[in-house]
Parts: sequence; C-alpha cells; structure tokens
Amino acid sequence: MFRPILRRGLGSAFARRPAAVRSYASSSNPAFQWEDPLGFKHLLTEEELAISETAERYCQEKMAPRVLEAYRDEHYDQRILEEMGDLGLLGATIQGYGCAGVSSVAGGLITRAVERVDSGYRSAMSVQSSLVMGPIYEFGTEEQKEKFLPEMAKGRLLGAFGLTEPNHGSDPGSMESVAKPHPTKKGYYSLSGAKTWITNSPIADVLLVWAKLQETGKIRGFLVERKDCPPGTLETPAIKNKNGLRASITGMIQLDNCPVPEANMFPDVEGLKGPFSCLNSARYGISLGVMGALEDCIARARTYALERKQFKGNPLARYQLVQKKLADAATDVAYGTLASIQVGRLKDEGKATPEMISMVKRQNCDAALRNARALQEIFGGNAVSDEYHIGRHVANLFVTQTYEGQSDIHSLILGRAITGIQAFV
Repeated sequence: MFRPILRRGLGSAFARRPAAVRSYASSSNPAFQWEDPLGFKHLLTEEELAISETAERYCQEKMAPRVLEAYRDEHYDQRILEEMGDLGLLGATIQGYGCAGVSSVAGGLITRAVERVDSGYRSAMSVQSSLVMGPIYEFGTEEQKEKFLPEMAKGRLLGAFGLTEPNHGSDPGSMESVAKPHPTKKGYYSLSGAKTWITNSPIADVLLVWAKLQETGKIRGFLVERKDCPPGTLETPAIKNKNGLRASITGMIQLDNCPVPEANMFPDVEGLKGPFSCLNSARYGISLGVMGALEDCIARARTYALERKQFKGNPLARYQLVQKKLADAATDVAYGTLASIQVGRLKDEGKATPEMISMVKRQNCDAALRNARALQEIFGGNAVSDEYHIGRHVANLFVTQTYEGQSDIHSLILGRAITGIQAFV
C-alpha cells in the first residue's frame, strides 16, 4: 500500500505550504547521471520530488505488471483510476473539492510517471483530470463543481471529453453537433451529433460534449450524465483493433435528441475558448508524459545494448552507432524536460501563452517518436516482440504526436504567432 501523499479533503500538506518557503532539492553528488543528464530534479521542490516518487512507485509496482496483457487484449482496467484517486493523483492541480492543489510541474511529473509505463494509461488519466475535471473547475457553476469533482477525484465517477467529430478532426470550429431547446421538456436542451476517437467514452459516467447552440451558432459545453439519458438517445460504442493506445479504451459518442438539463451547461464560456483552454492543460501534461515514455525506451535500450553480445562477444553498447542513438535520445529527453518545467512554472505564474504549450507539446512529441524509433533499431528483430516493450512505445508515441493537435497543426499555430499571418485557410 502506498502512502497517499496527495490527500484529498483538507488537501496535501505540500499544497498548503506557501510558495515563499519552498525548499529546493539539492545533491552532493556531482557525477553525471544518465537518467537525468541535465539535473532537472535540482529544479524541483521537495514537495514535487515526493509527488514524483510516489507516482513512479505506484506506476512501476502496480500498473507496469498489467500493461502487456492490457495492450494485447485492448482491455482497460478502470480500477486504475480508482487507485489513482486513492493516491490523490486525479485532478491534482485543482484546488479544493477533494483535490490536492499541487503545482503544474507536479501534475506534469505525474503524467511523466504514468506514461513511462504506457501512453494509453496516461491518456485515460489526462482525460479525467485535464479534459473533464479541469473545465468543470474552470467554467462550471458551483453546483456542478460540488456535484462532479469530489467523486471524479476519487475515480468513482469517470469522465470523457467529446470534441472531435468524424468529419472534423483538426477543425473543431466546423462541428456539426447541435443543441436546441427540447421540444417537450422545459429547462432541457436536446443534443444530437457524433464524436469519435473519444478516450474513456464507453465507460464514462459523465461526458463533456461540445455542441453548437442552434439559436446562436455558438459552441457551448454540456455535461451529459449517462444515467439520465433515455434509451436510444446516447450510445458510446468502443473503437476496436487500434494500432496504438491499446491499453486505454476509445470509442464514439452518438447523441440522438439526448435530453440534457440546462443546469448541466457551462453558464458563460462559449466558442472554442472553452475546449482549447482544456486542451492546453492536457497538452502541457503530454509534453512531460512523452518524456517519460522516451525515458523508458532509453533505459530498456541501454540494458539491452549492455547485455546483448554480437561480433566477437562484444556488447552492442561498445559500438558507435548504438552509443550515438542513446546520446541523441538522452539529450532530447533532457532538453524537453527542462523546457516543460519552464513552461509549467510560467503557467502557474499566469505567464504561459498557448503558443508556449504548442511548442513543448509539438517538440517533445516529435522528439519522443523520432528517438523511440531510432532506439528500436538497437533491438534488431527482437523489437517485433512485445516482451521488449519498445514497439508498444513507438506505436503509442505516433498517436501522441497526432492527437490533441497534430504536430503540423501546432507548427502552424507557432508560425501564425511568429509572422502574424493565419495559414489555416
């Protein structure tokens, strides 16, 4: 049993400690550490180090033993979210409502620990924490917060985020899902439309669906509660036979005149500001999460290269091309981690821009995929076997480069910020 250092309710002791008295970790050992080449842990507070260690211990001891079977069978064990909730890892950056209220960097370190095991597990957690709990906290009414957040923080109420549509992936502004006043139920909206590639949707209790109000054409957010949907108005079929993120569950959201109380609509936020704000928080977590996946690839490739002997009994690690692959990957993971920590600090100070998050999300996802593919070559034919895990990471990292803003889309966001010219149309 792990000590739940991120206690809910009263909040963690770490969260209550004023920022002004933060104590930073120090080390008396100046030797080069291949696991942390540029010493990013020296930039963390003692609180953040403790949170990271607790998350890593849970992930390696409790999640890692399940991942191969989960990936092979496309089976997500939803008890994982309850276990995370017991440790206070869900919605960790939220203040109050049973959440820990930790820093953005600490939240990112949690995603790093989870994605070191598997990107699918991190995706399920990110949706719960950043894409559903986050917007309820930021945009919801006090009644919505009290109703949903405490149980979601415990992992007993599961969430899904419905933005992407079958015909509109990178263009959510063209969404076709519509909300109109319900013809027979006063105080209700009727939602119709379809969403796809929705993590957690087949098991979610509450689905945050973004739809256009028929009267105004403005995009609004609705909290759809599965238990209150009449038969035939809500379907969430799973999408099977995926090539990546097989350890998480993905599906669709199909709405057919689904009645949703007006009280379950976010009261003020409209347009794409709402979903994009949620996505920025999730993208920040991904930027550190993929570094965890790459770290696992480095550790596994290093071990394999030291143990595998070829050509006159020499370990693969003796050869220059192998060492170059490891050096490239270690450099990129060190730079990427430092960049994400910097953006996390600015985020908590209110100084981070969406373009900063686009930059670290894009760069770190691209670097993680590129280096994982190169490290895969060290394993030769053995990389085909899932027992070596490297192929699973490569397949997952292709998805992380694609979702929540495909890499090229983020380059256009940055290009617009640099030149002032919109290149999307």
